[in-house]
Amino acid sequence: MTKSMTEGKPLRLILEFAAPLFLGNLLQQFYNLVDAAIVGKYLGTQALAAVGSTSSVQFLVLGFCLGVCAGFSIPFATHFGANRLHAMRRSIFNAAVLAVCIAVILTLVTTLSTHKILHLLKTAEPYYGNAYKYLFILFLGIPFTIFYNFISGMLRAVGDSKTPFLFLSVSTVLNIVMDIVFIIVFNMGCAGAAIATVAAQGISAVSCFVYVMKKQPVLKLRSADLHINGKDMIKHFAMGIPMGLQYSITAIGTMYMQAAINGLGPVYTASFTASSKIKQIIFCPFDALATGVSVFCSQNIGAGRLDRARSGIKQGLAAAIGYGLVMGSIIFFFGRTMSMIFIDRSETAVLDASGQYLSCLGVLYWTLAILNTTRMSTQGLGFSGRAIFSGVAEMIARIFVVLVFVPRYGYWAICFCDQAAWVAASLYIAPMCFHCLSTVAKRMEKNKQQITGN
Repeated sequence: MTKSMTEGKPLRLILEFAAPLFLGNLLQQFYNLVDAAIVGKYLGTQALAAVGSTSSVQFLVLGFCLGVCAGFSIPFATHFGANRLHAMRRSIFNAAVLAVCIAVILTLVTTLSTHKILHLLKTAEPYYGNAYKYLFILFLGIPFTIFYNFISGMLRAVGDSKTPFLFLSVSTVLNIVMDIVFIIVFNMGCAGAAIATVAAQGISAVSCFVYVMKKQPVLKLRSADLHINGKDMIKHFAMGIPMGLQYSITAIGTMYMQAAINGLGPVYTASFTASSKIKQIIFCPFDALATGVSVFCSQNIGAGRLDRARSGIKQGLAAAIGYGLVMGSIIFFFGRTMSMIFIDRSETAVLDASGQYLSCLGVLYWTLAILNTTRMSTQGLGFSGRAIFSGVAEMIARIFVVLVFVPRYGYWAICFCDQAAWVAASLYIAPMCFHCLSTVAKRMEKNKQQITGN
């Protein structure tokens, strides 16, 4: 199931790798919709509000976990591309030690701070209790989240994006089944929804680990690999933490944006909720394609194939921009119609507002292609620390629009908040990506001259 990306047509390899990721992202979005439907229908609107009120902090904390694991996997792919399998396994062991430490610290900090977090979010009293139970249990499941994403990162680093998708599929089905059992049969309320999520993630993580041990000998650690290495630790820390912070920093800007929308009234809040669901679904190809380009870069840099890494970035970027232009046109003209999936046609004011947001999004949707692809490529080249500033630029741009333009232009300013963030971040990260390519080229040339001189 391993696959080297150092030979063959770059775009074809990237698309083949990205396809299971795209399906997995869609599956996750489908689960989110089903989960919300089960909670809303069987527990009521207050329970749904309790779950929804914690979404921003979930994105903040769990996004950090996802980013850290994605950063840890970059050296794995680089070693695999260079066929340094012992170094890769040693790297995996050292990253695993760091992951365990992060899981323990993060779980302790978040569970002990749950009350304070909910107070900072100004969670309303009617659903405070349910929100606390739901969030506390999710925080207890942080080790499973890190475990699953760490194993998935290992598999993707060696070119296997299909297996994580299969285990994600199993996890999604289990989650839906356990939602029904815990919420409807056992009447466990919001706590049942959280337990179902954590249990499904845990089962999936353990199953994925067993698969790696039995079916992926290239990833199975030997006794010679089980040694703490200071350089590996520093490298993984320098890769993982910036990527984790990038996710969290982006979430802060989104929280400001959500607060501004809530202040405009229920019509705009409802319209944004619906349009955001559509936005999340159409984002999936961007994320999958950017991840494919990142792994392609890491493997080819490890193999010393800078020409292929550069070609992969350019072709992946062209494909992403093409998708952005096509999908941007679709949501520009048909955004209001698409919103009817979530909004009754009688709610004309909400539909109009949702259509307005999606149409504005469509105008500059292609800029997200530049941001995602060049940011992930920069990380794949080994410069996670530089990529983090794109997240800072996104956050600053969103907060700036919220503070300066929303008071004057209201919902129209909200409709261009995301685009302002994408453009601001792209203006930094796109030139930086190609600067990093030049830096890697100089480094390779220097190493070549040293070898020749010796």
